[in-house]
Amino acid sequence: MTTADFATYIAGLPRVISGAAALFRDAEGRVLLVEPNYREGWALPGGTIESDDGETPRGGARRETLEEIGLDRELGRLLAVDWVHGTGRPPLVAYLYDGGTLSEDDLGAIRLQEEELLSWRLVPREELAAHLPGALGRRVLAALEVLAEGAGTAELENGHRVG
Repeated sequence: MTTADFATYIAGLPRVISGAAALFRDAEGRVLLVEPNYREGWALPGGTIESDDGETPRGGARRETLEEIGLDRELGRLLAVDWVHGTGRPPLVAYLYDGGTLSEDDLGAIRLQEEELLSWRLVPREELAAHLPGALGRRVLAALEVLAEGAGTAELENGHRVG
């Protein structure tokens, strides 16, 4: 196979979007959510993995956390991987890492990326579905179950466990 043949082969492969986020909690177990200014609703600190530049999912989650909320933290283990089917876009593979528990000092150090975010808040588990509908909300709840049970990484499709 020539270099040109290989390039043509690669160009013809299916495309997938990949994203990574961190799940941060406070001492009461509430989850840190951020409010983007470019779409309705709430999200976790995170975003698109810059894989064309060699970024890994873990590296993307850490970079996005630093950019979005100003905290540069070593992330814990992978809690969930979610394959989310797209409508009008390629599928998304979403990686969710344990960001750990934030102290009062950590919370006081949060500095929002004003170009993308309006606000942040801590949300109790029972209110997460109202703030994070669909696959994202189910993904966060699955990750919280992984933490509570000490279980392995949750394999998800559209936020539903499959493995």
